[in-house]
Amino acid sequence: MSRDYPLEKVRNIGIIAHIDAGKTTVTERILFYTGVSHKIGEVHEGAAIMDWMAQEKERGITITSAATTCFWTPTYDPGNQDKKHRINIIDTPGHVDFTAEVERSLKVLDGAVVIFDSKMGVEPQSETVWRQADKYKVPRMCFANKINALGGNFTMTLKSIKERLSPNAFAIWIPIGEHDEHRGIVDLVEQKAWVYANDEHTQLKEAEIPTELRDDVKRYREHMLEKVVEMDETLMARYLEDGVLTAAEIKSLIRKGTISGEFFPVMVADGRTATVTKLLDAVVDYLPSPLDVPPIEGVEPKTGEIISRKSSDDEPFAALAFKLQTDPFVGQLMYFRVYSGTISAGSYVYNSTTGEKERVGRILRMHANDREEVKTVYAGEIAAAVGLKDTHTSDTLCDEAHPIVLHKIDFPEPVVAMRIEPKTKADQEKMGMALKKLADEDPTFRVSSDAETLETIISGMGELHLEIIVDRMKREFSVEANVGKPQVAYRETITTNAEAENKYIKQTGGRGQYGHVKLRVKPMDMTVKPEDVPKNTKRSEHFEFVNSIKGGIIPNEYIPAVEKGVREAMDRGVVAGYKMVDISVDLFDGSYHEVDSSEIAFKIAASQAFQDATKRAKPVLLEPIMKVEVIVPDRFMGDITGNLSGKRGLVEATEDRGNMKVIHAKVPLSEMFGYTTQLRSMTEGRGSSTMEFDHYAIVPQNVASEIISART
Repeated sequence: MSRDYPLEKVRNIGIIAHIDAGKTTVTERILFYTGVSHKIGEVHEGAAIMDWMAQEKERGITITSAATTCFWTPTYDPGNQDKKHRINIIDTPGHVDFTAEVERSLKVLDGAVVIFDSKMGVEPQSETVWRQADKYKVPRMCFANKINALGGNFTMTLKSIKERLSPNAFAIWIPIGEHDEHRGIVDLVEQKAWVYANDEHTQLKEAEIPTELRDDVKRYREHMLEKVVEMDETLMARYLEDGVLTAAEIKSLIRKGTISGEFFPVMVADGRTATVTKLLDAVVDYLPSPLDVPPIEGVEPKTGEIISRKSSDDEPFAALAFKLQTDPFVGQLMYFRVYSGTISAGSYVYNSTTGEKERVGRILRMHANDREEVKTVYAGEIAAAVGLKDTHTSDTLCDEAHPIVLHKIDFPEPVVAMRIEPKTKADQEKMGMALKKLADEDPTFRVSSDAETLETIISGMGELHLEIIVDRMKREFSVEANVGKPQVAYRETITTNAEAENKYIKQTGGRGQYGHVKLRVKPMDMTVKPEDVPKNTKRSEHFEFVNSIKGGIIPNEYIPAVEKGVREAMDRGVVAGYKMVDISVDLFDGSYHEVDSSEIAFKIAASQAFQDATKRAKPVLLEPIMKVEVIVPDRFMGDITGNLSGKRGLVEATEDRGNMKVIHAKVPLSEMFGYTTQLRSMTEGRGSSTMEFDHYAIVPQNVASEIISART
């Protein structure tokens, strides 16, 4: 069986944006105009195809990323079936609490459409998803949505994209009218106007470019052309000579610039209308196929050598498992992206991350919550497998004869925790199983146990994140639970250098235990680049281990035990028992006993030496600081800034956004629980806010004393 679509006609794209910018609404229109659905599902009515979870329907927000497939023949060549493209879409959440869904989706996508609310311009989560796309080098184009709404302003939106995201963003459409007067768009590439052909705005027709827009069209088009001609010296020379390029040439330049990340086309419209058909044309014209992106890189597991796989069916099989989902009908689904080769249902795959082989029972192509069974999946495709019991998020699946380990997905650390307990004895056993399944699905959700109280602690990215987890336990696993108040995930670190020595000696009548280490601890230098890390140093995100042992005074087989002892000691800090971060540990001396030394002895000695050293290194408590954006009417601004300052917040800037004031501040997370309710009462229900994690900072001494006292 051969593939049904050639690779050059496949597009793997994500829809990303700030919450309420209209991602799911645009995706619903895409499904309608591509014929996947015959009825438009509205998000606010809980009828959107892509928002299939009960919690999404009730809240009108996207919580989990949903994948679907549709087919599109560009409107400029509707009868040409050779131009038909397969578009695999992942609709992602916009709420910061579910940022892991965006992270894992961008890791496996080839392109993205970033949606903006034309009333608001660039919002906090817009910046976050843009940075995530930068991290994975995902080509993207911008769609300024809701230009028809009161306050919709294309000039402001384009300016904010240029200033806050990239100066390489240029308009390729401009709107015909804004607010109630919006009636279509002008395509600057084709120099054509498209207006709505009926009152429902479900059809477009070509029209004359309005006289009042001709100067704007000329100005925006010149700006765009001056940038795109940089992509090709021959066309640049011709453009500078006679100022004329064909539409096909301009499209090829925009495509080249978009794929290279040097150009971001900006479109604008009402995403509920037939202009979505033109957006689909742009996806086909400008975003890359799997053949247009560089080969995926990974590591040969035995040699550590960097190797790559081209996007081809003829290459050895390599895929990344990026999302685990429990399906009530088929059980555990593992979403994977195939980078090279093919995989068929019933065959065995090698998990190079774990070193185990597993059988793929069935392969499904997902349409949100509906499934289509397929026999074979080819390079460049996204699918879900049934039957992989020991495969987890970020694992690599490959051909055992040609192993490769692809780079893992980086997920942020949880910042909010709460205690949870089952309501009844019957719920107790079920709760443990439910929490494990939910933690397997979501890498930013953690379950732990308090060593002193033996209580179960759940941690996540925010209050809403944990609220959804508890709600899912009740609905999907029939587990009733009591939860405590949200708690901050504090951290500990050190502020100066210190040394410590520990000898662990134990005689038991037979063979004894002997481990002796000398450690030096210091704050980790976060400015060191990966390529500059010395060979004797192992570095991870928040920890560095330096092996300075010379002459075999501690044999090599005991060095990993020393590192393990230090890592375990970091899990429980010396100030208030919180996890320690950003510490460099240098093992520089010690000794061993030929008979009595063992791994466990060195592990214990290292753990105790680390605790002694960190107590001398002026340890401090760290707290998460959130980047907060508050939008309020002008008359409430003084009250709100005063309130934020009273929460130990730092107001960094204010700006006008339409007839509202926007306040940008950095505020400790511990002060922000319940802030949404408080803000509503202070602004007669007219204020709104968003926040996302920014960084950890040292807790002031007076506040730290209260935290330590409450903890102990």
